[in-house]
Parts: sequence; C-alpha cells; structure tokens
Amino acid sequence: MAFETLQQNEMLFSRFEPKVANRFQFKLGDTNVPTYLIKQASRPEISFNTLELPHINMTRKLKGKVSYGDVSLTLYDPISPSGSQAVMEWVRLHHETVTGRDGYSNVYKKDVIYNTLDPSGTRIEEWKLKGAFVTSASFGEASFDNDAPMEISLSLAYDYPIQNY
Repeated sequence: MAFETLQQNEMLFSRFEPKVANRFQFKLGDTNVPTYLIKQASRPEISFNTLELPHINMTRKLKGKVSYGDVSLTLYDPISPSGSQAVMEWVRLHHETVTGRDGYSNVYKKDVIYNTLDPSGTRIEEWKLKGAFVTSASFGEASFDNDAPMEISLSLAYDYPIQNY
C-alpha cells in the first residue's frame, strides 16, 4: 500500500522553479575583466577515464582519473572600458608578447566563480573553478556587412571545480 501511494505522489504535479540559462553571473577573479561583459559561459564539465581489468574470460571496469573540460566564455567588446584590453592584461600575465617572458602560475592562475541566479537575483548555485587560466583567446573579426557588437571568445582551463551550493 505504501508503495502504491509513493508512485501516485510521484505522478502528481509538484511545483518547481527550473534554473534558467540567462540568469547567471561569472566573475573572473581579480582580473580587470568586468562581470557585465560576459555574454555567455559554459558550466563545468567533469569526466572520468575508465580502467579495464581483464580477469579470465571477463573484464571489470573501474573509474580512473578525473579530468575537467575547459570552460568557454563569450564576452562583449565595448569601446570603453575596452574588453580586449582587459583580456590582454590577463593574457600578459601568462606570456608577455613584447619580451617573450612567461609568467609564474601563481600570478596568471585565478579562481573564477560561476553563479546561477533565481528570478529575484539571489545566488542559488555557486561553482568556484580553482586555478583557472586562459588557454585560448579569439578577438573576433570585423566585417563591413555586419553591424553586430564585437565579441571575444575565451577558453579557460582550471585545476578543479568546487560546487559550494
């Protein structure tokens, strides 16, 4: 009888508020890139390698090492403050193009935060990506037949994510 009641309750409509893709905030640590420039951001991606252990006439599978996929960002590139200039200040901490000097990881790696917001703007989910750094930056292209805002595409690698709530 209790089992039947449980199934009936699961089938009935229950109220819920889904997370919506356009309610987010992405903070790029202590870089000079303002939060409001970020147009689009991907959420963390986690995957595990698979280990296979052959034994007689069968194979057992186990979880191997974990890896974290890069996070992609799309930023607006306004005239002022310049988005490309803010991104390049962070990139110069990785590698200075004029001198050819590479930076130390404790300088160019930043902790970045991804927040999901509810309808009232309250944080309902927080991911902290530890040790994030730029793996690629694309500053878009210009075209005389396109009047869309210019955008910057970033790819960030990170050491590991922490979901606080």
